[in-house]
Amino acid sequence: MLKLNNIEVAYLNVIRVLHGVALSVEDGSIVALLGANGAGKSTTLKAISGLLRTEEGEVTDGSIEWNGERIDNKSGEEIGKLGIIQALEGRRVFEHLSTEENLLVGAYQRRDRRAVKEDLGMVYQYFPRLKELRRNTAGYLSGGEQQMLIVGRAIMANPKLLLLDEPSLGLAPMLVEEIYDIIRRFNAEHKTSVLLVEQNVRVALGIADYGYVMENGRIVLDGSADFLKHNEDVREFYMGLSATGTRKSYREVKHYKRRKRWL
Repeated sequence: MLKLNNIEVAYLNVIRVLHGVALSVEDGSIVALLGANGAGKSTTLKAISGLLRTEEGEVTDGSIEWNGERIDNKSGEEIGKLGIIQALEGRRVFEHLSTEENLLVGAYQRRDRRAVKEDLGMVYQYFPRLKELRRNTAGYLSGGEQQMLIVGRAIMANPKLLLLDEPSLGLAPMLVEEIYDIIRRFNAEHKTSVLLVEQNVRVALGIADYGYVMENGRIVLDGSADFLKHNEDVREFYMGLSATGTRKSYREVKHYKRRKRWL
């Protein structure tokens, strides 16, 4: 369905951020793009969704294909009409609008009002708290409620591919589990493909089918979610677990050096 063919991305034609990134997302699957802050994960999503140009970035080499059609030369609006929808990092709600108005903004390109109404009911089933707050001003919602709203708004666009950027960022563990359970349910019930960018490796691999590990703008490891969960390097560096499964201290982890066999 989605295929990145060794893409390179630069900002202002000077700052190169991605170096030959290749990955794919199969129809109906959940794929996790993992890595530390600054690895290039968000830039990868923006390259797919066409939002790079708003930040003076561009794909300078390679190509991005959606169902066999090249899309890296299309605008963000054109890509959105294809069903590729990105939920941006940072809980970017329309603060002056109500919760329900924010959700309806997600459906602004849709013309079937009946289907929109049905999907609004579906979002309220996934997020009962949003229904309770539907008339409240979005800017006054809590961080967790705003994150629910961001995911719900993306769902309202009726995506074929949902791009999620750090949905767990800054949330309490219990709320993280709730949001990820909803993502998993939505994927299972609607067969919508999901490309998920995340630093929380444990929760991401808990719902993903496949994963890629990114470092310094390059993919350094990939495999099934089960393979990555049990990979010694991933467990030690990204989960802070030793080979015996015991948790290592922050000091031990932060001085970790990636094994040469990854290269």
